Amino acid sequence: MDSWKQIKDAAEAIKRKSDIKPLIGLILGSGLGDLADQIQNSTKITYDQIPHFPVSTVEGHTGQLVIGELEGKTVVAMQGRIHFYEGYTQQQVVFPVFVMKLLGIENLIVTNAAGGMNADFQAGDLMVITDHLNMTGSNPLIGKHISDLGPRFPDMSSAYTPKLISLAEKVAKQHDFSIQKGVYAGISGPAYMTPAELIMLRNLGGDAVGMSTVPEVIAGSFLGLDVLGISCITDMAIGEELEPLSHEQVMETANRTKPKFIQLVKGIISEV
Repeated sequence: MDSWKQIKDAAEAIKRKSDIKPLIGLILGSGLGDLADQIQNSTKITYDQIPHFPVSTVEGHTGQLVIGELEGKTVVAMQGRIHFYEGYTQQQVVFPVFVMKLLGIENLIVTNAAGGMNADFQAGDLMVITDHLNMTGSNPLIGKHISDLGPRFPDMSSAYTPKLISLAEKVAKQHDFSIQKGVYAGISGPAYMTPAELIMLRNLGGDAVGMSTVPEVIAGSFLGLDVLGISCITDMAIGEELEPLSHEQVMETANRTKPKFIQLVKGIISEV
């Protein structure tokens, strides 16, 4: 069975469970899945109920699609994402993005927890992603090209849609809180970076570092979606000042920042 048929099979299975056509796709990162609980008139489908769909294995990632309405807009949210470091291929990691495209989405909002490499940041900040460095060593578009979905050699000069970046800034200002902007360095994980690696990534232009998002954004841009990326800066990853870090610390900061994050994303959705 080829991947195009698998994508269509998955989309058809979801359509049999919900007749809502979502216009906005949400990928909710570590500790940020609570936003999906605010979706109204929702249908919840665990990943293992969807043909060919990869299953999330990480603590803090529920592992279900939630389809319904949020801020007056139809949405489909991944409550828990798939990661390259879980042993999936990048093609499997972005499989849900292709499925959401077939469900009807036109906009993709991708969130994550990230380490801040910019000394002007602090833990608890939200950073709107303006660009990325793909340091994973792979690309989700490697392999058989599905010409029905996008070009063989997609342009990535505006992978993060400028009008959505401007909208995020506008919404933050309306709610009277500041947000950072910067370049996200995507790594494979699962190990956190060494001090030398962090210094290297910062010297290459990275402002934050994390283990997700880049594959999904590449796929979304390939598919012609308008894409917005938002990082929750859960810790400072300054190579010269690096301290031991655990997933529990990341989750604690993500949970503490959750109200501001939810306010920002809901404000963006209401105006998309």
